Amino acid sequence: MTPREFNERLGKRARKAGVTLDPQLVDSLGAYFRLLEFWNQKVNLTAFSLSDAPDEAIDRLLVEPLVAAKHLHGSHGHVHGPQLGPHPHVLDIGSGGGSPAIPLKLAMPSLRLLMVESKTRKSAFLREVVRQLNLTDATVETARAEDLLTRPELHESQDLVTIRAVRLEQKLLTSTQAFLRLGGRILLFRATAGNEAPALVAPPLVYEATWTLVESLRSRLVVLRKML
Repeated sequence: MTPREFNERLGKRARKAGVTLDPQLVDSLGAYFRLLEFWNQKVNLTAFSLSDAPDEAIDRLLVEPLVAAKHLHGSHGHVHGPQLGPHPHVLDIGSGGGSPAIPLKLAMPSLRLLMVESKTRKSAFLREVVRQLNLTDATVETARAEDLLTRPELHESQDLVTIRAVRLEQKLLTSTQAFLRLGGRILLFRATAGNEAPALVAPPLVYEATWTLVESLRSRLVVLRKML
């Protein structure tokens, strides 16, 4: 598939999900996807087969974060305004192949992104993406999220924490909320059967909303907020 064909397919998938992309963003997402496809042949970054860019892979890896970015931009009146700030700090846990973190960053360049990935080869891929795409305010930590709890400067420092493809447990939510400032959000990217988060929520976290991401995948974004 040529870059032009990919860009056309991505644009079509995004429009179907209600997102309009400018040409520069489409080019950047295409460059990320090609890096992911190349590295995935050597490092298991995603379970998707990326050759010929199947619709499901584009929807899951690119369109879902773009829909989330649309919500964050405030077009739906959701997480937006003074409480988010002009340069939100975002911590992505278990970054793996870079989705949702990289597409979110490309769609919202003002984000200050910290990607956390415990596997060395995957974190090497993430650093290569940051380098190749010239991403500013984007860093990678080769560590487990709980290891970062020993760093006081990261406590209550984040506006958003994003989590996908990580087993959701009470312990994870309890430790993750320590990174959030008051009013900050955890964004849980959930697949078809993944809306179980509210049952696990305990203070200081409260359930805020569930947003549809890609209807054909029945994927959802569960939003939790840190309160007093």
